[in-house]
Amino acid sequence: MSARTALITGGTSGIGKATAELLHARGYRVAVTGQGAESVARARAELPDEVLVLQSDVRRLAAIDEAVSEVGQRFGSLTTLFLNAGVSRPMTLETFDEAAYDEVFAVNTKGQFYTLAKALPLLSDGAAVIVTVGIGATRSLTGNSVTAGSHGAFLGMIPTLALELAPRGIRINAVSPGFTDTPMTRASLGRTSSDAAAAMAAIAAKNPFGRLAETEDIARTVAYLASDDAAYVTGQEILVAGGAGLAV
Repeated sequence: MSARTALITGGTSGIGKATAELLHARGYRVAVTGQGAESVARARAELPDEVLVLQSDVRRLAAIDEAVSEVGQRFGSLTTLFLNAGVSRPMTLETFDEAAYDEVFAVNTKGQFYTLAKALPLLSDGAAVIVTVGIGATRSLTGNSVTAGSHGAFLGMIPTLALELAPRGIRINAVSPGFTDTPMTRASLGRTSSDAAAAMAAIAAKNPFGRLAETEDIARTVAYLASDDAAYVTGQEILVAGGAGLAV
């Protein structure tokens, strides 16, 4: 696998964009997808010209087919698939919203699964699949039950998927960021707090390292899992959270 290629869903901002920049700098041919026209246009302007930026909605199977087909035509095959598309919709039992509930599972669970299934013919033997899950899937956070459940559902699939993919030497692992300074984090906190910046500062102050994760922290972990250094690692979850959740 001398020619390294990567498809990153949810790659037009935040963790996905930082990973695209890092992998491109390391010699990968990179394609990213994003749902919103504005974020796609911004990514096309800000990412290196060689990065293929596609507008795609993982909630729609036809859109996944179109994106995978375009990547196949451009790259031929994939050595890395980073399933990073995700949404967060805070809600409780008292504030639930059916449409938001359905959207969360459509993106975070169904969209991830079907993107992997439809990209599978493009994956080279020995390829790496990395899935963004998040520390919230296994840690308590008020208002996060639906988002946590959607990520936790896919996390529960990973051991079985690892066994299914092993005969071809394909590895699948999860990366679970703690609170990370991204546009999605700011937007999510903005839905539950009148001062998102103050909320982020308070969260950072509680972290053992005294800061939130930067997108580059997560990108470097993804790059490790995509590399030959992780050639014997599969079916695992790596928390990148600065020790969050360790204290009793």
